[in-house]
Amino acid sequence: MERLELIAPCHFGLEAVLKREIIDLGYDISQVEDGKVTFWGDAEAIAYANVFLRTAERVMIKVGKIKATTFEELFDKTKELPWENFIPKDGKFWVAKANSIKSKLFSPSDIQSIMKKAIVERLKGKYHVAWFEEDGPSYPIRVSFLKDVATIGLDTTGTSLHKRGYRQLTAKAPITETLAAALLMLTPWKKDRILVDPFCGSGTFPIEAAMLAADMAPGMNRSFLAEDWKNVVGRKYWYDAANEARERMDTKIDVDIQGYDIDGDVVRSARENARAAGVEHLIHFQQREVSQLRHPKKYGFLITNPPYGERLEERSQLPGLYTEIGESFAALDSWSMYLITSYEDAEKYIGRKADKNRKIYNGMLKTYFYQFLGPKPPKKTKPE
Repeated sequence: MERLELIAPCHFGLEAVLKREIIDLGYDISQVEDGKVTFWGDAEAIAYANVFLRTAERVMIKVGKIKATTFEELFDKTKELPWENFIPKDGKFWVAKANSIKSKLFSPSDIQSIMKKAIVERLKGKYHVAWFEEDGPSYPIRVSFLKDVATIGLDTTGTSLHKRGYRQLTAKAPITETLAAALLMLTPWKKDRILVDPFCGSGTFPIEAAMLAADMAPGMNRSFLAEDWKNVVGRKYWYDAANEARERMDTKIDVDIQGYDIDGDVVRSARENARAAGVEHLIHFQQREVSQLRHPKKYGFLITNPPYGERLEERSQLPGLYTEIGESFAALDSWSMYLITSYEDAEKYIGRKADKNRKIYNGMLKTYFYQFLGPKPPKKTKPE
């Protein structure tokens, strides 16, 4: 199979984490931009990237990059692209999503319909047919315009990669699985250190941590759109990726991962989600409020997404809540704390300035990933 350029979108601010993941899978990076990493791969890479990447939102084949300032130009240049390399005669294809930033062409529905017409014209000539039944596999196309340049991708994933298949029940304002995994990977946490999420909600941080610790591929229990693309990705690659995922997984590890929440129903749903993910035995969930957070172990990690008062009536409670977080953390000798919040006064009420602070967009919401670093644990002495 020839070399393909693949695009993996991610949360703004987390491109470096995804880049490292792709390099670890053995692929070469071609470009890193805001909210996406482009890399070189082949048909096999499509299967492996979908199954193994924890922080990407989806995996797309880059069909082309074109500059267009008029709809006529968009039609002509779209028609020049080699669509027949990807879309078979019976393929069902449509422009599923179009977005535009700082570009002359900005109407998504017009971009979508003009590109669809251009692709139809191209394939009519290639397949010598006047009409497409479109009763075969789905090939959704995604287009993003930036300063009049459109990047055109074919979506191999389908339902976004953050849907791992385990989260049936969600608490309010959940953090996505891909974002949770990326934030964990930004910290120095390793599976031999204790991890506590005092506002665990639907359990996303503890579950993603347990999956990381067990080397459990995030996509091993779900399906992908391109599994039906026999013309592009052979079935063998999907089987190979799934087999490797099963071989790498080790759920018999010894870890200390804990999730607390003040709401008992929320704790039950988190437990249910952990069971669905196959990591329930690796996590201790408990109903507990943050003011009761105590732990005898040293050098632990707090990683959490505390409430940040999306509703006005909650905002008045934030100073008290963040003061409690600060007091509980101060009592944990030699621990580190990582928290993601959009609450601007978080540091003020926690009572200490973060050692590091990273701006991350959670959807359209600007959030801060505050990093309060504890001392490093002493190096373990090797037995003689």
